[in-house]
Amino acid sequence: MLLLVGLLVAALALSLAVGSRPVDLPTVWGALTNQAVPAADRAAVVGLRLPRTVIAVLVGAGLAVAGGLMQALTRNPLADPGILGVTSGAAFAVAMGVVLLGVTRPSGYVWFAFAGALLATLAVYLVGSAGRSNAGPVQLTLAGVALSAVLTGVVGALRLADQERFAVLLTWESGSLQSRGWSVILPVLPFVLVGLLLAGLVAGSLNTLGLGEDLATALGASVARTRVLAVVAITLLAGGATAMAGPITLVGLMVPHIVRWLVGPDQRWILGASALAGPVLVLLADVAARVLLWPGELPVGVVTAFVGAPVLIALVRRRKASGL
Repeated sequence: MLLLVGLLVAALALSLAVGSRPVDLPTVWGALTNQAVPAADRAAVVGLRLPRTVIAVLVGAGLAVAGGLMQALTRNPLADPGILGVTSGAAFAVAMGVVLLGVTRPSGYVWFAFAGALLATLAVYLVGSAGRSNAGPVQLTLAGVALSAVLTGVVGALRLADQERFAVLLTWESGSLQSRGWSVILPVLPFVLVGLLLAGLVAGSLNTLGLGEDLATALGASVARTRVLAVVAITLLAGGATAMAGPITLVGLMVPHIVRWLVGPDQRWILGASALAGPVLVLLADVAARVLLWPGELPVGVVTAFVGAPVLIALVRRRKASGL
């Protein structure tokens, strides 16, 4: 855990120092503590990179913890938050905002994306629990995959019908931290913090649930309550992350895998370590996105896909996927 803290501090420093205008670390510290530094450096660090770094931390923690919750909830090591329809619901709602209201700015996408993620997850849970007292992992997975397919198809049809209008969505759909400021962070921050709190509260119950529903019930755990709280936490975390930065792939799938091999099967340790490792991954991916095509910039979602896929394949080849 100390290693992850050290990596997070290093990633934070890189995120604030590296960019089209490199700034040395003493100047970064001076800008953050309101000391006398060149105005251009202060603008680069405080005006541009600080909010971007905060978003990267929130997005990384949100997606990684949501992924860990999803894998524990479904007892499926290949699950990620997208299974609940969070990503497709957010994309559909943003597409509706573009079509109906002409929304074109990231700050305008936030509420559409978050509302879409919430409604999609609610629909998945209602469909998955139809005719049952609560939604099981298989029912949630099937309902989520079905809804995601429908919403993705609708968004694709809308994009083909009006390609010029939907061109503004390309960067958001690739997962980008560019041109994001406090107007994007502040509306979503409370939801992400509540999601992290719920994840911490439900972690111990997920350990019991991993033993099986019957044994968990015999040990006094409320299976239905645990699932509902976990689904709410996943929705708040993944929905908030998607609202801020758009869909960023593989973070919610890869990070819980890595930390599970480092800290063992205890969900309390997995979720805690994921909250540190997720920001490290997104911060480093964002730094790479700034320099790989300098003076241009890649969407951070493209970097996580290119880096995450081979890393995950290599890890799976070295060890079998951990059981939950």
